[in-house]
Amino acid sequence: MGPVILFPAIDLKDGLAVRLEQGDMARATIFNRDPAEQARQFEEIGFQYLHIVDLDGAFAGKPVNAAAVERILELVSIPVQLGGGIRNLATVEGWLEKGITRVIIGTAAVRDPELVKTAAKAFPGRVAVGLDARGGRVAVEGWAEVSDLPALDLARRFEDAGVAAIVYTEISRDGMLTGLDLDGTIVLAEAISIPVIASGGLASIGDIEKLIEPRAKKLAGAIAGRALYDGRLDARKALALLKSAGAVS
Repeated sequence: MGPVILFPAIDLKDGLAVRLEQGDMARATIFNRDPAEQARQFEEIGFQYLHIVDLDGAFAGKPVNAAAVERILELVSIPVQLGGGIRNLATVEGWLEKGITRVIIGTAAVRDPELVKTAAKAFPGRVAVGLDARGGRVAVEGWAEVSDLPALDLARRFEDAGVAAIVYTEISRDGMLTGLDLDGTIVLAEAISIPVIASGGLASIGDIEKLIEPRAKKLAGAIAGRALYDGRLDARKALALLKSAGAVS
């Protein structure tokens, strides 16, 4: 595996940067009314990659916060990965043409796995799968529905598809600051050859320290959200720690 990447998250709802609790749209906290400025601040701090989710798009099944995403792309020069409402090849292609470095396909990966395979083949290295789970079972439609499909089974469907990464989120931890589900994420990472990014619950520098432990060597990165916004995680300290361990931000 390559160096660990720490992705700061910008979740978009009604054009604003928010954080949800356990994926519940009714439990949203607004952290910045100018997502593009937030993205600029993250770049200025030293982050090397942004993670953006169009929350409204995830529920609508199509891009909703496109204007906010496009403004972010105008303001920053670092790579951006985007998920939410990406359900067909035209949307994939459209975002990549606009400057998104990597798209994340979530619900459609469950409903239409051939889309993932087709997109990954057409755009090598630029398509990831968003694997969101509650209790080990895959959730779809903006996490509103939990299927009977085990997360590992879904991940294995894409083993030879050329998928750039799996973004694995444990929904019960997301936005709750209870720490990453490293045990479950590491089990997944060790069972497949696709790079895995941990998401959901990152709470402190302690989580960063765990990311650079030998047992986490197969993880490609982690996503930080609420802990960055409320100051529980010192971004510069986290990036320095990763750098000192031979990782990059």
